[in-house]
Amino acid sequence: MSSTDQPAPFTADDYRARMTRAAETADAAGLAGVLVAPGPDMVHLTGYRPTADTERLTLLVLRAGHEPVLVVPALEAADAERAPGSPALALREWTDAANPYTLTAGLLHAKGRFGISDNAWALHLLALRGLLPDSSYASLTEALPMLRAVKDAAELERLAAAGAAADATYEEILKVRFSGRRESDVAADLAALLVEHGHSQVDFTVVGSGPNGANPHHEAGDRTIEGGDMVVLDFGGLMHGYGSDTSRTVHVGEPTAEEQRVHDVVREAQEAGCRAVRPGAACQEIDRAARAVITEFGYGERFIHRTGHGIGVTTHEPPYMIEGEEQPLVPGMCFSVEPGIYLPGRFGVRIEDIVTVTASGGRRLNTTARELAIVE
Repeated sequence: MSSTDQPAPFTADDYRARMTRAAETADAAGLAGVLVAPGPDMVHLTGYRPTADTERLTLLVLRAGHEPVLVVPALEAADAERAPGSPALALREWTDAANPYTLTAGLLHAKGRFGISDNAWALHLLALRGLLPDSSYASLTEALPMLRAVKDAAELERLAAAGAAADATYEEILKVRFSGRRESDVAADLAALLVEHGHSQVDFTVVGSGPNGANPHHEAGDRTIEGGDMVVLDFGGLMHGYGSDTSRTVHVGEPTAEEQRVHDVVREAQEAGCRAVRPGAACQEIDRAARAVITEFGYGERFIHRTGHGIGVTTHEPPYMIEGEEQPLVPGMCFSVEPGIYLPGRFGVRIEDIVTVTASGGRRLNTTARELAIVE
């Protein structure tokens, strides 16, 4: 699927399968159910995105063996009914004269423990606790971190298309002039190119030149890029509802021997991390593989972040490739592999691809050259 193609829409059966899987996964984890507030989880499970952020309770209730129920304000029910997943659930409307918490409490086990969206309002949670004092709750990140981690074929197709669009953006940005322009100018070019190649939303355009590249999350600013600068580029967003995220490091003019060496070390580390991807491997093994290379060459203390993060309907989500994360990799998981070296006051290097786990290993969704590109 190219950036100009529109993917086939998800069906009510797709959303029904996701909600069933979420409820069954919760049940297997010892939870009485899942409570989903508006946000990425609700979009993933139902296709419903409320048109406005409101204080009125909107909550998806998922319990194994029960029909999914979406509690929704009556004035927003028509929008909810138009969501592609609505045929797979029951709507329970409430008016401003009613108490939505009484309605919702009647759908829950009075003494159950529920997973609840991280972004649920405390106002709503406390009201439910007031009606069900013996109930308890855990954030979905804590209770079901892998809720959205395993992608189906249609989701993988969207992620691959987003990755290809980000790759096309990188190929184009290599043609623009860097020297004498501000970081913010190049960042604006990246954002425009992402949109041109099909993105509906740009989440970030990191342009870290010279010493600014030593800050992994540097915001593109007014620094003028100069000849001799190493420049870290990290950019991505959403296309067809799914994320892209890629990083490459370029150099304005010919690099020094040290700059080339540091880039080579990061490239080797990134390759090692990608080679380590396989079903059954723990997430931390990807981090260990990449970090071992950088440590071997004496830069271990200058690799200051995790090796990767999951990606899907948001550009950052579980699983995380970090020491201590023993979650085994499963075919369909998608995440970044992005080691880096950061030398304060001097420069930084990062190389990042999105990788999906296959039946026998891993497949990169970004395919642009990882060698140090020379720009003007």
